[in-house]
Amino acid sequence: MSPVQITPDRVTQEMLDYAAKLGQGVETLSRLGTIETGVTPREAVYEEDKLVLYRFRSPREAQSANAVPVLIVYALVNRPYMTDLQENRSLVRGLLDAGLDVYLIDWGYPDRADRFLALDDYINGYIDRCVDAVCERLGLDNINLLGICQGGAFSLCYAALHPRKVKNLITMVTPVDFHTPDNVLSRWAQQIDVDLAVDTMGNIPGELLNWTFLTLKPFRLMSQKYVDTVEILSDETAAKNFMRMEKWIFDSPDQAGEAFREFVKQFFQRNDLIKGNVRVGRHKVKLKKIKMPVLNIYACEDHLVPPAASKALREHVGTKDYLELEFAGGHIGIYVSGKAQKQVPPAIGKWLLDRS
Repeated sequence: MSPVQITPDRVTQEMLDYAAKLGQGVETLSRLGTIETGVTPREAVYEEDKLVLYRFRSPREAQSANAVPVLIVYALVNRPYMTDLQENRSLVRGLLDAGLDVYLIDWGYPDRADRFLALDDYINGYIDRCVDAVCERLGLDNINLLGICQGGAFSLCYAALHPRKVKNLITMVTPVDFHTPDNVLSRWAQQIDVDLAVDTMGNIPGELLNWTFLTLKPFRLMSQKYVDTVEILSDETAAKNFMRMEKWIFDSPDQAGEAFREFVKQFFQRNDLIKGNVRVGRHKVKLKKIKMPVLNIYACEDHLVPPAASKALREHVGTKDYLELEFAGGHIGIYVSGKAQKQVPPAIGKWLLDRS
């Protein structure tokens, strides 16, 4: 192999080229205007406190092939418009195209008034009332639930505590065993004095959690991606796509203090979910009570929820109708990559229609 030829002239030219691209990129960014997210038409069908329950409408006016709707339960730590980021990168749009009637819970932005909201308030309160709202709207006894990441953990708890209200359960990139050896985020969380953090700050700042997630891959997520981005900023469409993702990454709501305390202690630190010891209000969560069909979707390159942490679900649920779907990508790519758009929503649609 020939050695790399590094000469003063070559270095100078590369610096000049990079500076030119950077200048052109700055000019492109200055023309972008407001970065819009959430592209699918929707209507608010239920509201309570900060929460809004949305129903999405297919832009193609397609009829839902499945009479039982799917309710998306997203995590608290990020905004749910990641599921509907743009027209060609939208889990919601894909589910609609697959013939599903889609609802989604938007948790909003907690403030100091929400400091004492507990897991019981979120799971037995907000989620339960959203399920009831959808059931009453359509005259149903139960609906399909799709939980994403932390929202998947919430959905597991809900399905175990309210099994008659969940017809089918889908979990995406959902942690179940929080103590697998490759779970770096959990290892960090296990060392946190969460009582000190919550008692001192009240609500946990979203910015603090966001920077924690970014430092799991500091070189890739905090430096290299911005160096690479200079190569695409001359293209206004590519620049908008990049800025949509950046907007979502840094749009992190604060976390209600008491719910954060309970989640870190019970899930991350004690691994109570697989032990049957998670307590939500007055009741313990027993995953064996989940007897409805379960589709568990995980990402094989997920650095936040390692595959082993998600695949552990198979050993702990009580259903005989259990299926796993592996996505060849990462925690974010499973929502927005072109490959995910072709694979994940159609698979969910077919799985639900087979059980309709």
